[in-house]
Amino acid sequence: MDFEWLWKPILIVVGGTLLLRVAGRKSISQMTLAQTVIMIGIGSLLVQPIAGEGIWTTLAVGGILVITLVLMEYVQIKSNNVEKLITGKSKILIENGQLNEKNLKKLRLTVDQLEMNLRQKSVSNISDVEWATLEPNGQVGFMLKTAAQPVTKREFQLLQQQLNDVLFLLNSQLANQMQQNAQPPKQAPNLFTEVDTNSSNKENTKHLQ
Repeated sequence: MDFEWLWKPILIVVGGTLLLRVAGRKSISQMTLAQTVIMIGIGSLLVQPIAGEGIWTTLAVGGILVITLVLMEYVQIKSNNVEKLITGKSKILIENGQLNEKNLKKLRLTVDQLEMNLRQKSVSNISDVEWATLEPNGQVGFMLKTAAQPVTKREFQLLQQQLNDVLFLLNSQLANQMQQNAQPPKQAPNLFTEVDTNSSNKENTKHLQ
C-alpha cells in the first residue's frame, strides 16, 4: 500500500516550517520586497510534491531560495548601496505638520491612504505630526510634535516629584508663619510687669530718692 499521501504532507509541513524559520520570523507586514518574493516562491514550491513533483527536489530548491535570501540580507548589512538598491530607504511624507506632496506623488500614495494609516495609530491631526515617513516594509512611521506627545510615566513621576517639593516648601513657610502669629506680642513694661519681674522703673522714681 502506498503511504505517500500520508508522509509527504507531514514532511512538507516540517520542511517548510524549518525553511521559514531560517528565513526569519518577521510578519508579512514587516517583510521587505525581496523577503516577500522568496516567501511566495517557497509557498508555491511546497505544493509541488502533492502535484506529483519530487519532494526532495522541492525542499532542495526551497533551501536554495532561503540561502539566497540570507546572503542578500548579509550583503545589505555590509553595504549601504546594496541595501538602498534592494530594500530602499524611508521617504518623508510629512514634515513639520505639512504634507510632502512630491514624495506622495512619487510613491503613488493618496492623502486618504496616509490619513487611514495615521488614524490606525491614533493620530487625529496631520498638524500634530512633526515627521512621518514611509518605511521600506510599507509601514508609516511618525513622530508627534512636543505639544501633542502624550505624557510618559517618567515625565509624570518627575512632575509629581516637583509638585511634592513645592507643596513641602509652601507647608513649611505656612507653618513658620503660623508659629510666628501664635506668639503673643511683646508688651511695654508697666506696673504689673514690674511686680511679676520683681523690678521697678528707676527712671520714673529717681527724683523721689
